[in-house]
Amino acid sequence: MDLSNVMFTLYPYAKSLHIMAVLSWMAGLFYLPRLFVYHVEQAENVQEAVPIFLTMEEKLLRIIMRPAMYVSWAAGLFIVLTPGIVDWSYVWPWTKGASVIVMTWFHHWLQFRYRDFKKGQNRLTGRQFRLMNEVPTVLMLVIVVSVIFKF
Repeated sequence: MDLSNVMFTLYPYAKSLHIMAVLSWMAGLFYLPRLFVYHVEQAENVQEAVPIFLTMEEKLLRIIMRPAMYVSWAAGLFIVLTPGIVDWSYVWPWTKGASVIVMTWFHHWLQFRYRDFKKGQNRLTGRQFRLMNEVPTVLMLVIVVSVIFKF
C-alpha cells in the first residue's frame, strides 16, 4: 500500500480530529477576549480577582487553546496534503488558508495581551476587547462559507 492510499484511508479520521480541534480552538478564541473584557472592567472592583482572572486566562491559553491550535494545524495540513482532496485551482482553499493564518495571528495577539495583563501593563479597554472579539466570528464565517460553497 503506497502513501497516497494510506493518507486517503486515514482522511476521515484526520477530518474528524480537525473538526473537533477547530471547535475547541474557536471556543477559546471566542471566550478569551470576553475574559479580558471582564478582567478590565470588573477585576479592579473585587479584591483578589486579578489572580483569578490570570489563572483562568493562562489555563485557557495553555491547556485548551494552544493544543487545539496545534492539532487543528496538524490535522488540517494532513488533509491538505492528502492527494485528491483539495483542488488548488479554486479560490476557497486560499481564502480558508489566509483566514487560518489570520486566526493564528489573532491567537498570538491574545497571548501577548495576556502577558500584558500578567505584567500589569494592559492598555486596552473593555470596548476594544469587545471589538476584537468579532475577529474570530468574521474568520469563522469566511472559513465555513469557503469550505461549504467551494467557490
